[in-house]
Amino acid sequence: MVKSFDDMQALNKEGIEAFTASSVAMTKGYQAVAAEVAEYSKKSLEKTTAAWQTAASAKSFEKAIEANQAFAKESFDAAVAEMTKIGEIFSAAAKSAFKPYEATFAAFGVKAPVAAK
Repeated sequence: MVKSFDDMQALNKEGIEAFTASSVAMTKGYQAVAAEVAEYSKKSLEKTTAAWQTAASAKSFEKAIEANQAFAKESFDAAVAEMTKIGEIFSAAAKSAFKPYEATFAAFGVKAPVAAK
């Protein structure tokens, strides 16, 4: 517990350092998500353009429908994979952001919660 002004000052300093480290970790996580979304958007636009070109150059309506169905399946699978990846990035960022506070929780005898796997 807090015994003197110096202890209180040290506790405040630790809190500010933990907040700063946590903020840096979350910022890096947001940057990673932004980069991932930008890359996915670029790839998605390229694949959409290619799919429309394939459908437009199809020799029959049936071939155009087949190309569209293949594109829809591929797009759905890619979107699910991307959302999973973004979820993992957010999860890792949250864990990194919480890490600086673990020592503070331990100092007060509180066990940090464990995330489900």
